[in-house]
Amino acid sequence: MKTVTVKKMLIVLGTSLMLLAGALTAGADESWMHHDIVEADFVIAHMSVPMPDNVMIIDSRPYKPMYIKGHIPGAISIPDTEFDKKTGLLPKDKNALLIFYCGGLECKLSHKSAKKAETLGYKNVKVFAKGFPEWMAQPGAYTSVSAEYVASRIAENKTLVVDSRPQKTKYDTGHIPSAISIPDSQFDELSGKLPRSLDTPIIFYCGGLHCRLSHKSAARALVMGYKDVSVFAMGYPEWKNQFGAAADTVAVKAGELEGSIDLERFQTILTDNPASIMLVDTRDPDEFAKGHFNSAVNIPVEKLEDRIPGLPADKPVVFVCSTGARSGEAYYMVKDVRPELKDVYYVEAQISFKNDGTYTIKAPK
Repeated sequence: MKTVTVKKMLIVLGTSLMLLAGALTAGADESWMHHDIVEADFVIAHMSVPMPDNVMIIDSRPYKPMYIKGHIPGAISIPDTEFDKKTGLLPKDKNALLIFYCGGLECKLSHKSAKKAETLGYKNVKVFAKGFPEWMAQPGAYTSVSAEYVASRIAENKTLVVDSRPQKTKYDTGHIPSAISIPDSQFDELSGKLPRSLDTPIIFYCGGLHCRLSHKSAARALVMGYKDVSVFAMGYPEWKNQFGAAADTVAVKAGELEGSIDLERFQTILTDNPASIMLVDTRDPDEFAKGHFNSAVNIPVEKLEDRIPGLPADKPVVFVCSTGARSGEAYYMVKDVRPELKDVYYVEAQISFKNDGTYTIKAPK
């Protein structure tokens, strides 16, 4: 009996020691983790197109091959191994929300970068510890890809590239080689141009980080059942920057494209006599709420057609958005519905609005 009791005691003692060792080991393993972990719903709640000035999502994985072939939309690349070299990409506001992520629960890169950011004085730093794998597990999730990845897929002839911008004002004046035109506003009627096989990889793009059209089209394609959908969020401006315009396209210059208003003239009107024009902002209401021209009214391009009969004929009508895509589409919509209106224009430019009412206008390159 004593022998059995001793054996039991030894077994219990051994088990306790193992559990204690395991707890100590687990505690040691967790010491590398950042103290503020968030879940996917937190990341989703702070995402938008364009990203807010006070929020930055940061991919801590290597740029190649990880970031270029798939990252969370809106995320910028600051590999942890290059963190010290790329701190200039971080926001100047030390109170800005920084969300770091990498390859999942076993990946330490995002935790390391988050701690480095706090050392630099950033006060609102989070880590999405489950990272990119968890992002891809979210309903309706899609990835953003780089220009290099788009080019490689085109070269391999393995992916359908879709231009979500308006055809007349954007696609016809310059687009990524081999891309087909399916403007987001005509997605439902032109969706038959998409491949029959739902397994076909599709990459949507539009006018850059301030353009939502490609994101909207990607979401619609996912609803249709397509399984391999991504967005080239930096869009055609980045493609031209890296690879140049396609040989069969023409350069776009502010004021020279049909319907566009001269940028210098437009800015003079804004400064001297904004009431002399009806300025219509064609972006979504939430974009408009974050910043807009003081004299502008908000009519999203999807709702414009029913409002066209009420547009004034006694003053010029000027459409604006953030890239010239939706405003250009609005221009052609008005010309089709009310061709008698002569003084109708749109702003062909990259426009960024700040919460304090300031803005920047950049001519397209």
